[in-house]
Amino acid sequence: MEVKTIGVVGAGQMGNGIAQVSAAAGLNVVMNDIKDEFVQRGLKTIESSLGRLVKKQKLTEAGAKEILGRIKPSVNLEDLAAVDFVVEAATENVSLKLDIFRRLDHICRPEVPLTSNTSSISITKIAGATGRPELVIGMHFMNPVPVMQLVEVIRGLATSDACFDLTVELAKKMGKIPVPANDYPGFIANRVLLPMINEAIYCVMEGVGQPADVDQVMKLGMNHPMGPLALADLIGLDTCLAILNVLHEGLGDSKYRPCPLLRKYVDQGWLGRKTGRGFYQY
Repeated sequence: MEVKTIGVVGAGQMGNGIAQVSAAAGLNVVMNDIKDEFVQRGLKTIESSLGRLVKKQKLTEAGAKEILGRIKPSVNLEDLAAVDFVVEAATENVSLKLDIFRRLDHICRPEVPLTSNTSSISITKIAGATGRPELVIGMHFMNPVPVMQLVEVIRGLATSDACFDLTVELAKKMGKIPVPANDYPGFIANRVLLPMINEAIYCVMEGVGQPADVDQVMKLGMNHPMGPLALADLIGLDTCLAILNVLHEGLGDSKYRPCPLLRKYVDQGWLGRKTGRGFYQY
């Protein structure tokens, strides 16, 4: 099956990045969200991202305009009826994702693969909400999508070889490096990353170090390009909490218990960069 048009559900941080790299790869994109203001914000983010590439002379102005021209805004999920491939990039919420996949299953043609950018939720569970489990797969991009090369490709229990192969080839077409991961809570990336972030938050809560000091130790001592707390702010503290809850509930091990301070920050609405405050102020 040839993929010419891709549907992206969600125009936020991850969705607009996926739309950008898809359009840059020559694909037509339908970028969908529940409100026009969200879609327009996503388009502005893409425009700014492409503008930076033009300034760095990595892209011409004509090239940037061409990429933007391939992205069609949408606030109606029915607009995805004619696409060849779907990537869902909505909020990391199980019931929301299951509802979206039920709807997509009715809207999209029977042969269209439905993929999720979920960072931790079971692909098998998502596939179970559809009548095409062999065509449901995980495609976990890293943030920021236009910069990061990795895409975790996660097979559900029923995912077909053909669907897996197509997803791998599409990731490569987008300029990414696909890495297979099995369908366990958190997959590989967040199974390793989130316990580290969680422990860094415990260090702050217990007074072991201030956020900047914890991050500086990890950057200088472990050669990480960004400290775990700055990274948590970038990911979104609500997303970090959601992933840790999936790990804790799915694996049943107390070592994945979310730090109480993380819960407090989320309750307060201090979610990181997107709200202007997390472990740092922006």
